[in-house]
Amino acid sequence: MTWLVTGGAGYIGAHVVREMLGQGLRVVAVDDLSTGVAGRVRPAPLVVGSVLDRALLDRTIAEHDVTGVVHIAAKKQVGESVEDPLTYYRENISGLVTLLEACRSAGVDRFVFSSSAATYGLPDVDLVDEDTPGVPLSPYGETKLVGEWVMRDCAAAFGLRYMALRYFNVAGTASPELADPGVFNLIPLVFRELDAGARPKVFGNDYPTPDGTCIRDYVHVADIAAAHLAAARALDDGAGSATYNIGRGEGSSVLEVLEVIGQVTGRDVTPQVVGRRPGDPARVVAAVSRIRDGLGFSATRDLHDMVATAWAGWRAARDRPPLSGG
Repeated sequence: MTWLVTGGAGYIGAHVVREMLGQGLRVVAVDDLSTGVAGRVRPAPLVVGSVLDRALLDRTIAEHDVTGVVHIAAKKQVGESVEDPLTYYRENISGLVTLLEACRSAGVDRFVFSSSAATYGLPDVDLVDEDTPGVPLSPYGETKLVGEWVMRDCAAAFGLRYMALRYFNVAGTASPELADPGVFNLIPLVFRELDAGARPKVFGNDYPTPDGTCIRDYVHVADIAAAHLAAARALDDGAGSATYNIGRGEGSSVLEVLEVIGQVTGRDVTPQVVGRRPGDPARVVAAVSRIRDGLGFSATRDLHDMVATAWAGWRAARDRPPLSGG
């Protein structure tokens, strides 16, 4: 019995692989290494290739006795998805369909899907629960919502049991070598600006929030990995299909995040306030009671943990050559 983790050499995927291995599960990773790093999956075996390659998936499932899949491989940049929607639909939807076809053919009925809070769009609610209507604002968010629909229909048609995990704002690292190499989210963006001697940018300070800046629900990547493990174990135990938010159930404003970054780094984080970005909601915070009740999962790491571990990873990345496989 083996779990296949697609995108297992990436930021989130590598944390999931390590968490599952640490709890005694057998794992094989598939990754095309477009953004992943081969050395991150060790000691799990790595199959280099795309989830669009049906023959590769068939061989991997058969050779490794795969009984369940954690599907993380995907394109994930919102702005890029607006500029190049066809790539996002090919990679995220066609890739999912190809993988599900391979699963159906091999009789693999356990499937954990990496979804996103981007499925919700601009929810005008205090806490976003799993029944909040999905109105995504980008092709990226649309591909995640359509992916959930595809799995729902497969569950009805041929008995697929799936868990869709909607991540909120992922940050931090379990160890420096697994840190996020991308500079797309608030915390690494601030690190880059501080290293360049620039003032961090705040996009708008006139939102209807206590300090005027946007509020988001930040969740540690190690907690994300623990939620995947809980979902996989539940499916192994016979659980039915479900959709869950993964967050902390509490929000932090941009200025609150900057304050913690200042505490951790010892740097001056006095911001430069610029205009709002189009489409930024004032507040997006997860309701987390469903995953607590359904899987017994609650995030345990706070914002200081996220910033401190992310900063350690950021500094380590400047001082070492990239990991490589072989």
